[in-house]
Amino acid sequence: MSKDTFGKTLTVAFSVCLVCAIVVSSAAVALRPAQQANVEIDRQENILRAAGLLDESRPVQEQFEAIDIRVVDLRTGQFTDEVSVDQVVDNRATAKVVSLSQSFSEFGGEDLAKIGRRETFTTVYMMRDDQGGIDKLILPVRGYGLWSTMVGFLALDGDLNTVAGIGFYEHGETPGLGGEIDNPNWKAIWQEKEVYDEGNLALTVVKGAVDPSAANAEYRVDGLSGATLTSKGVDNMIQFWLGENGYKPFIENLKAGEA
Repeated sequence: MSKDTFGKTLTVAFSVCLVCAIVVSSAAVALRPAQQANVEIDRQENILRAAGLLDESRPVQEQFEAIDIRVVDLRTGQFTDEVSVDQVVDNRATAKVVSLSQSFSEFGGEDLAKIGRRETFTTVYMMRDDQGGIDKLILPVRGYGLWSTMVGFLALDGDLNTVAGIGFYEHGETPGLGGEIDNPNWKAIWQEKEVYDEGNLALTVVKGAVDPSAANAEYRVDGLSGATLTSKGVDNMIQFWLGENGYKPFIENLKAGEA
């Protein structure tokens, strides 16, 4: 009998596909722990980098051991043990869980950053000084720009009012324009800017360059040339996350020793 029948050809093709599927699936399962470990290391690296703490010559995980990770309830602005760090380590995923987040209508806030829902619980990261005080406070932030949600971290110095650094690890802004939020020169402008003026949020991204001698220059950050909407998106992100519906109550509690 001829072996070149349609049925036999189909059987061979199916068998090859089945074997390939098993091999690919097995490889995916076997590699998943390594992939997850790499994702975690990348997150840790971005946290350290945003705060200016990353030492390229040392393992990231070793450096990250010095970081104190805590969960904050954004409703109260205080630390909480109601949920574990592992449950809310991914803020965007947390915001999609109804039991761990709120719609803006629920708490009467304005969605300035265009994030859809605000997570109720969030993780914050702290580098302690030798006396146990806060040397750096690193806060997860995100907000919509021109084309995408910009996701990153904003770091404050121990006075909880001076910017130590900012960094974005995910966005889809236009290369050469809005994508300049990754430019080290622009990120360096944020360092030593002040956030609050007598308790009022004053930090803002402006259109064009800031005159260093102008009044309130310490609260103003240069906008990105040719990327007005991305710059506005970053500003809206700052206004939300450092405002009353974001981290401001928590920061005030930290300053007062009541967090």
